[in-house]
Amino acid sequence: MAIRTFRPYTAGTRTRVVTDFSEVTDRKPERSLVVSKHRLKGRNNRGVITCRHRGGGHKRQYRIVDFRRNKHGIPAKVAAIHYDPHRNARLALLFYRDGEKRYIIAPAGISVGQEVISGSDAPIETGNAMPLSAIPLGSSVHCIELYPGKGAQMVRSAGASAQVMAKEGEYVALKLPSTEVRLVRAECYATLGEVGNSEIRNTSLGKAGRTRWLGRRPQVRGSVMNPCDHPHGGGEGRAPVGRAGPVTPWGKPALGLKTRKRNKPSNRFVLRKRRRVSKRSRGGRDS
Repeated sequence: MAIRTFRPYTAGTRTRVVTDFSEVTDRKPERSLVVSKHRLKGRNNRGVITCRHRGGGHKRQYRIVDFRRNKHGIPAKVAAIHYDPHRNARLALLFYRDGEKRYIIAPAGISVGQEVISGSDAPIETGNAMPLSAIPLGSSVHCIELYPGKGAQMVRSAGASAQVMAKEGEYVALKLPSTEVRLVRAECYATLGEVGNSEIRNTSLGKAGRTRWLGRRPQVRGSVMNPCDHPHGGGEGRAPVGRAGPVTPWGKPALGLKTRKRNKPSNRFVLRKRRRVSKRSRGGRDS
């Protein structure tokens, strides 16, 4: 997989960088695994906006992805690699030997015609799913369960992978992409390898219109608003925030405040906290 750049014929093509979609082998999704999905546009069940800057965008259909990998011992052949508008990773369409079809997150290096299988006695190969207790130390894994049988909840985005660090009784220590080291139950399933489409991090939208196609509406800095619209607003010219630190439009501290509960029950499973990312490296902006 590679990325494409464009000659600067227009302002939108000058900085546009996209993936070349060479790994996508079929344009049409599997009809039996596609359902319609209502676009929430950032609203709750009462129609009140609870997430700003959402709305519009191209119509999408949701692909049903198998995060449980609970067809143990039944081999499946990779029939195609598909695009998914709801995630930055690609999907692999599996044809099981018993006739069932399922989507999974496509690992890096998987190819059409390859066989994958899930189960505790599955071979150590990319794309196979097995309990963490059966995975060798030092292996890279993705699509990791937090609770046995619930389905993968961690490490699902493009290019992400976790590393099996140690095994301690009923738990396995994993080093997550955030550098956090966390204990997970040994019977939880994970998939070998890392998630494909890692080149997505090198892409650039190039113009505001492509952002609107994705369903994101424009954002405006609070410092250029009026005082009735944002706590940072008002003043003559480029006025400072006027507070001890930046806040949200509703007056709560923002940009760096830790929001994790001190007594969260899962804290005892975290062996090492993730590294703290500075505002400058994170690309933080005025709320």
